[in-house]
Amino acid sequence: EAVVIDVGDRQHEVRTDRGGYIDVVVEAALEPGWRSITLHRVDAEPVEAPVRILAPDVRFAVVSDIDDTVMVTALPRPLLAAWNTFVLDEYARSPVPGMAVLYERLVTAHPDAPVFYLSTGAWNVAPTLARFLSRHLSPRGPLLLTDWGPTAEGWFRNGQAHKRESLARLAREFPRLRWVLVGDDGQHDPELYSEFAESHPDNVAAVAIRRLSPTQAVLAHGLPGSAGPPAGDA
Repeated sequence: EAVVIDVGDRQHEVRTDRGGYIDVVVEAALEPGWRSITLHRVDAEPVEAPVRILAPDVRFAVVSDIDDTVMVTALPRPLLAAWNTFVLDEYARSPVPGMAVLYERLVTAHPDAPVFYLSTGAWNVAPTLARFLSRHLSPRGPLLLTDWGPTAEGWFRNGQAHKRESLARLAREFPRLRWVLVGDDGQHDPELYSEFAESHPDNVAAVAIRRLSPTQAVLAHGLPGSAGPPAGDA
């Protein structure tokens, strides 16, 4: 479906994918910071969308997982995709203690640093996640989510592939940035971040992994928490 994007005084006509989402790169001349663009279909009312414009001299950024990193999940992983798609209510979740403070301190030390939230959640829960993050005082930032629905390989999207591809894209589109990568040890964040750090050593400032409690670890992957560095160690 055709959609028109108005960016400043420029207009771009693009097409959505089969799921109705837009993922394109367009030219723009906007000042750094949070700005708004508008999108509309032909003969439809326009809607505003926030965008984050980075200044050319920004060199530091944060990538954060969401489930079990900034938001307590406490759900078996096989049920997580269905919960996030059909049930997710920001009032039914609680924040991970201390994470909003950690991010606020990072942003205070680096005022222009963006925070990207990378999750295997589906795009349809983006408004709910944004409200959750705002209400619990996490820094505002772009959400990097994925599509919902079956693929040619199975009923659910490959979460590892989504995160791996998103990290590679961030490194490609923002080659000057050095990242603090924040996740948890419930699934594959340690391996994915380690892999990214090995392939992009100049783009990683630190890796911080939250260690789940034994109960959370059992829900995440059926095993008690393994010995390792305390949560937050880089």
